Amino acid sequence: MSALPGSPEATAVTGLDSSPVDVEALADVPPLPEQAREEAREIIARYPVPRSALLPMLHLVQSYQGYVTPEGVALCAEELGLTKAEVGAVATFYTMYKRKPTGRHLVSVCTNTLCAVLGGQRIMDALSADLGVHHDETAADGSITLEHAECLAACDYAPVVTVDYEFYDQQDVESARALVAALRRGEKPHPTRGAPLTDFRGVSRQLAGFSQYEDPYDMAAAVDAPGQLEPTLRGLRLAEERGESAPPMPRPSRPAADTGEPRETVRPSGATGETPGKEAADARVAAADTPAEKAGAAGSHPDAPEPAGRRLADGREGTDTPAGTEPGTSGQGPAGAPRTIEGRTTPKRKG
Repeated sequence: MSALPGSPEATAVTGLDSSPVDVEALADVPPLPEQAREEAREIIARYPVPRSALLPMLHLVQSYQGYVTPEGVALCAEELGLTKAEVGAVATFYTMYKRKPTGRHLVSVCTNTLCAVLGGQRIMDALSADLGVHHDETAADGSITLEHAECLAACDYAPVVTVDYEFYDQQDVESARALVAALRRGEKPHPTRGAPLTDFRGVSRQLAGFSQYEDPYDMAAAVDAPGQLEPTLRGLRLAEERGESAPPMPRPSRPAADTGEPRETVRPSGATGETPGKEAADARVAAADTPAEKAGAAGSHPDAPEPAGRRLADGREGTDTPAGTEPGTSGQGPAGAPRTIEGRTTPKRKG
């Protein structure tokens, strides 16, 4: 885990890292406006337990400042009644929360098994060389932050690249390079599927639960945006062309309301002249399938005799006299009997 910079000592250790504060980066970050605090309280009001609002609140901070700043940590802690360490522990656990300034766009390249086999690692290496950065670093012009992703959950579209969490599917080295070049020019190529591209701060606002589109028509267009879903739908379309369909799933029969228990144990008839409890107990005994079940049902019957007194180890019957009430005893045995410790006899004290 990484540290959140910003403590007076120039470090803020919330994990295993103790990174120095990037003072120049902090100087370039705009302060959180009062609107951010009001929106944070609006997020808190959505949840029955205030602490549950922490995740979207961290996205809200990123939507204003581009990453989770020390100021953002302090705001979340104040509004939720948590310590900064508690907020920092969450912010350093999830990779979607950035601990240093992020570029205008976040480009993620899947390098997990299937994407890597089909060229994902080659894409990552090419983009790294073009931008002059490695994983989780930002290009000098501030346009792109590059990261590798373990899995983007789109194996049927591999190799996959996302920009601000929007998908660009079935990429290769050249198409990915062209995509990043367009982003650096200020263009926003439409994703393969999903909403039109905005930027990292815009999608962070969306993840906080607020619309990133000021115009309601733009928001509606984003929701209704067409997507190229051919790989996912290919099997369905082939089945339709061939007239194929899966066999119907057998439906299990609905069990009786009182399956496994005689109805009389649940709804006594009251016609036997016995109490409901005894009538139900009779039904349990009658319904028992095995000798063990019958013995158990009979043992729990209200008319079952009380169990005999427990025999002591020497064969004598137990007594009803509570221990410690006999004269001269303290609950440790008959009066005057020697007590033993680990098998040794302790002689009686004289005088």
